[in-house]
Amino acid sequence: MVSGLQRQGCWMARLAALSAVLGMVLAPGLAPAFQPLITDDTGTQGTGGNQLEGSLARSSDRLPPGTNVNRAAAVVYTRGLTDAFDLFLGHTHQRSAPAGATAESGWSNPALGAKWRFYDDEKSKLSFALRPELQLPVSRGKEARGLGRANASWRLDLLMTKETGFGALHANLASTRLNFEADALNAATRRSQTRVSVAPVWDLGEQWKLALDAGIATNPDRAEKRRMGYFEFAAIYAPSKDLDLALGLIRNTSDGPVKSTQLTAGMTWRFN
Repeated sequence: MVSGLQRQGCWMARLAALSAVLGMVLAPGLAPAFQPLITDDTGTQGTGGNQLEGSLARSSDRLPPGTNVNRAAAVVYTRGLTDAFDLFLGHTHQRSAPAGATAESGWSNPALGAKWRFYDDEKSKLSFALRPELQLPVSRGKEARGLGRANASWRLDLLMTKETGFGALHANLASTRLNFEADALNAATRRSQTRVSVAPVWDLGEQWKLALDAGIATNPDRAEKRRMGYFEFAAIYAPSKDLDLALGLIRNTSDGPVKSTQLTAGMTWRFN
C-alpha cells in the first residue's frame, strides 16, 4: 500500500518537475529572469540602480485521472552595487490544488542571490554572467503541505547574451540542487538538475519585443524519463523606458503522458 507521504512525494516530484522546467515562480524556488522568459540575460542595473519585478502565473498539469492546478505570485527586488554586479531577494506565494486533494496555499522558499557580469566585449557585443542563488528553507509543516523544502537549496546559472541585428540572443546553462527534509520526497525527486536553454528576442520598434524560448532540462520526477523540455512564446511591451509589461505561454515536451501549460504575466519597474 502506498503511504500518504509517498503519494505526497510523487505529487511534489511532479510539481518540482513542472517548476524546474518552466523556471518561473512556482515551487521549488524563485527564478527571476528576463520576464517573462525562463532564459535569463546578462543585464544588470548599474551602480545605484533598482528593479522591482512582480509576476503572476497559472499552470495546469494534466495527468489522468485529473488536473493539478497551481497558481503563484512572486515579487523580486534587485539592487545594483556596481555596473556589473547585482544583489536580489525575492519571495513567492503559491496555491497548489492537486486533483482530488485539498488545495494548499502559503509562502514558499525565499531566495537570495546575485548576478555578476564577468565578461563584456563591446566590439563583439558578447557578454557572460554568473547568477548564484540560495533558497532558504521553510518549516517542516509547509514542506509536508507541498509549499517548499525544509532544507536550503541552491542553483547556479551561467548566462550568455549576444546582441544581434534583430535584437539579442540569450543562452543559459543552469544547475540546481533541491533538498527536502522528508526522505520520501528526496527519494521521489531527482534533486540534482540541469537546464540548457536558448532564447532569441526580436525588437519590433522601440516598445515591443517578441521572443521564443526553448530548452532541455532534467525531469525531477523519478517516475518519468530523465530528460524533458519546454518551449515558450512571449511578448514584452514597454510603455516607457523604465517599465515593461510581459506575457508568456509555456508548454512542456517529452514528459510522457503529462501535459503541462503555464500562462505567466509580469511587470518590471526600474528606478534610481
